[in-house]
Amino acid sequence: MKKILFPLSLTLMVGCQNLDNHALKSGADNMPPGKMASNGDIYEALLADETAKVIHPKADVDIQLGDKDNAIISDNVWDRVRSQLHFDIPQNKKVIAQRNWYAKHQRYLDRVAKRSEPFIHHIVEELEKHNMPMELVLLPIVESAYDPFAYSHGSASGMWQFLSSTGKQFGLKQNWWYDGRRDVVASTQAAIKFLKYLHKRFDGDWLLALAAYNSGEGRVARAVKYNARKGKPTDFWNLKLPRETRDYVPKLLALAEIVKRPADFNVTLYAIDNKPVTSSVDIGSQLDLALAADLSGLTINELHALNPGFNRWATAPNGPHQLLLPNNKVEQFNDGLAKLDDKDRLSWQRYKIKNGDSLSVIANRFNTTVTVVKEANNLKNNSIRAGRYLLIPTATQSLDRYKTYEQVRVAKLSKKGTGNKLTHTVKNGDTLWDIGNLYKVSSKSIAKWNGFAPKDMLRLGQKLTIWTGKTAPVKINQTAAVGNTIMRNINYKVRSGDSLDRIANKFKVSISDIEKWNKLNRKKYLQPGQLLKLSVNITSI
Repeated sequence: MKKILFPLSLTLMVGCQNLDNHALKSGADNMPPGKMASNGDIYEALLADETAKVIHPKADVDIQLGDKDNAIISDNVWDRVRSQLHFDIPQNKKVIAQRNWYAKHQRYLDRVAKRSEPFIHHIVEELEKHNMPMELVLLPIVESAYDPFAYSHGSASGMWQFLSSTGKQFGLKQNWWYDGRRDVVASTQAAIKFLKYLHKRFDGDWLLALAAYNSGEGRVARAVKYNARKGKPTDFWNLKLPRETRDYVPKLLALAEIVKRPADFNVTLYAIDNKPVTSSVDIGSQLDLALAADLSGLTINELHALNPGFNRWATAPNGPHQLLLPNNKVEQFNDGLAKLDDKDRLSWQRYKIKNGDSLSVIANRFNTTVTVVKEANNLKNNSIRAGRYLLIPTATQSLDRYKTYEQVRVAKLSKKGTGNKLTHTVKNGDTLWDIGNLYKVSSKSIAKWNGFAPKDMLRLGQKLTIWTGKTAPVKINQTAAVGNTIMRNINYKVRSGDSLDRIANKFKVSISDIEKWNKLNRKKYLQPGQLLKLSVNITSI
């Protein structure tokens, strides 16, 4: 029975891309030549690399993909790839150094190839369909070591290492339930679109397109323009680019040369069948992932390894409604799904609304979202009444069983601060800037303490860890003690006759702060009933 291994929990060096030219990251999972561990072991070398920036939060998972033990592979996907490699590979110092590094690390190449096994046939076919260079099938090695869970703190995610903004621009959904940057099928489509765009942007020069994928089109375009102005060559090898980008393209070329002539470098490529081993199955609507795993005869970890885009305990309510499954599990899954009543796709709990409850508080309690609760109960707004009941979709199993990507990622990325530890519950309208201003800390620090990127979206009811740097004990529930003051975020409803000056005096805050907190224009009148966000020192009023 053939098996594949999924990503080892290692910190690796990775490249990434950004259409807005500020996405520069390190290149492939490579140590610079001459900086290897003494025994040449790949894992020690990687761990010794202080420039590594990408985190691999998920441990390896074995998944049975074939029907026979020790199957003989007569048709190898690498032969198909090799026959379509056409880039010219210069024998310069950079390419040779990267090639030598890969050639010395057979174990690394084996592990990366095993990770690619469920996906590489699909990627090869998509590249052929779009008439793209076959060398691009090697790009996920440079970017993420073929790890769909790879995450660069504060920026890129997935096998193709998309930034949030670039992913959205190229059609990748990203929400609380799902992140298309980690969905291998969706992100491959987006990467092809992005690379096509860059290829056209740089007049058909693939090396410049690849450099732009790594460091941004603006940076590469400026380098080209500078050389042209100086009368210098404008090809990749003559541009003044960041070191990471100057290494990035040679890594891809080095890999292409090894795939072309593995025997010349004493390398054996891990054999992979030149046939699909997974299929995308339409599930129609939202489905609990533990239930999906049971129906397919997989563990949750195995299912999640093939479907890394899902953040939570179920697929996304509004799609995508597809699961990637091993071909040898599809029939079993479809039979089980056909026998399943729609009401049994999720577990439901009848909840009695209590005094003080809000939809955000209830959604957070049940690990879901306000939108899902509203849709499940046909609510047109956020108004609820104590004593009434709501139906809440919940996980069928203990949440510990799911070990969702977000839980693992937060655990891996969260950094402990110093001083007093507080908890802030995100309210409607909160931003990282607002919260940082309330506690006198930076937005970047809040993101670091809670294991997400500064630009990631906050959700209602989300619990944020805050370190104030103070040692005095503080109790907080939407209230923060800073120094000798106790600050609280409040919503104030404007009354008839109110003015900015009157409200500022009443709450002992400045008019400019009220304007800043609420993005107001001083020249415009306040309206009765208008809600204002205020950060108030409640010890002074």
